[in-house]
Amino acid sequence: MSKFVVAVDGPVASGKGTLGRRLAIYFDFAYLDTGALYRAVAMRMLRAGNGLDDVNAMVAQARAISLADLEEPNLRAEATGEAASFVAPQFELRAALLDYQRNFATHPPGRAQGAVLDGRDIGTVVCPDAEVKLFVTASPEARAVRRHAELVARKEDISLDVVRADLLKRDTRDSERTASPLMPADDAHLLDTTKMDIEAAFQAAERIVTACKIL
Repeated sequence: MSKFVVAVDGPVASGKGTLGRRLAIYFDFAYLDTGALYRAVAMRMLRAGNGLDDVNAMVAQARAISLADLEEPNLRAEATGEAASFVAPQFELRAALLDYQRNFATHPPGRAQGAVLDGRDIGTVVCPDAEVKLFVTASPEARAVRRHAELVARKEDISLDVVRADLLKRDTRDSERTASPLMPADDAHLLDTTKMDIEAAFQAAERIVTACKIL
């Protein structure tokens, strides 16, 4: 039986992760934060003392990822995210993780009848045939404020200016990389959350997914 796949893409702090989780809960679908896979690789490399340009090491770390890695508190640390943005463009690493992501989409755990995957290239590369593709975005300032609040809540001592500068650098790397650059799929539904709270963004996305399920 084919599974109903929802691809949620967008830049950092656009709200795609929160949105993806809520959609998965609402429709009783399995959920995968694909960015966590790259963060897990980066985290493992930092711990092992691997150079972030060591392609062989990153592929090896990708193959050693466990579910425990995806639950690590350090996975969301700013240093991990920064390292992840450096390793993510590597073709070899993306190839190593591609099968994992596609298998999750076609064979979601828990006998779920659908899957929600969020990331940077789900609708364009990982699941180009997804039944629904959402590209979630927001203004750089709004995203910087959200990301700063998230880090402060985790007791990280970092200024809004530093967060804003890092976010813009990561945007540039994500959109200009050769391997699977951040960009909306041609048939993606664009969702600008700059002036939306979590509930408004969810309701807008839920209406899109529901309409596509009915068709």
